[in-house]
Amino acid sequence: MPELPEVETVVRDLNKKVIGRRIVGVWLDWPKMIKDPFDQSRTKIAHKHVANFSKALAGKKIIKVRRRAKNILIYLSGDLLLLIHQKMTGHMLVGKWQITNGKKVKPLGGGPIADDPYNKYIHLIFYLDNGKMLALSDLRKFAKAILGPVKQIENLEELKNLGPDALDPGLKFIKFVKLIKSERRKIKQVLMDQEVIAGIGNIYSDDILWAAKIHPFRAANKISEKELKAIYGAMKKILTRALKLRGTSSSDFRDTAGEKGGYGNELLVYQKEGEPCSRCATKIIRKKIGGRSAHFCPACQSLRR
Repeated sequence: MPELPEVETVVRDLNKKVIGRRIVGVWLDWPKMIKDPFDQSRTKIAHKHVANFSKALAGKKIIKVRRRAKNILIYLSGDLLLLIHQKMTGHMLVGKWQITNGKKVKPLGGGPIADDPYNKYIHLIFYLDNGKMLALSDLRKFAKAILGPVKQIENLEELKNLGPDALDPGLKFIKFVKLIKSERRKIKQVLMDQEVIAGIGNIYSDDILWAAKIHPFRAANKISEKELKAIYGAMKKILTRALKLRGTSSSDFRDTAGEKGGYGNELLVYQKEGEPCSRCATKIIRKKIGGRSAHFCPACQSLRR
């Protein structure tokens, strides 16, 4: 799933490419992607809402694009807000496509959007007034789009319940300590919990904990303040570095031009099972934790601390 650096990369791209443009049409072939803001379960297909989706967006100008955790927030004229969550395999693209027979989507032009197979799973397209298109490619079809009045969308539970952003300047170390120390769960689980700290997922939690020399299975409330300082510093440094390199594309993520992010070449421990630790040469191992995988060095990140 795209994490903070990947989503922020997309948001910054969109602010450069689509601000001021008007949406003149919408195409989609996966109605389940469009969610009703009134259905908190997000499980029903709101046929009426899907039917009104294109109509509500017609002629609306894109005012600004923001990120909240892993959510993309597209503010539109008419006091509307479009929330897009890319989920596991989704990513936004800006380009041009041709649709034949109402369902076959073909990219127009060359480059990564046309050449990279991960960019071919287009299920939602916003036609813009300059001839360009904003599209959502999603292999597994888990991504979602929610449209509604600004106040309503901003007050959805999935946004209101989020913790402070991992790169928020307001997240000072003293606040970070209070958030972590109140948890009895394993530290990797806590770092990935969006209601504790927003924006960190499987990739960056692994690398952050390796950089701080903290075992992912350690109880959060048992970690010393000195060790928490190492985690806090690693979090800021690694996320900032990953953002500068436009994210990680170890799997499906691509930027709005269909390009891979560069942090995949600098991964510290994520997906390096069996490889030697770059600090001590011990083999990196992988273990399951809460349905996810944790990659770590059993020597550098000892559980007996």
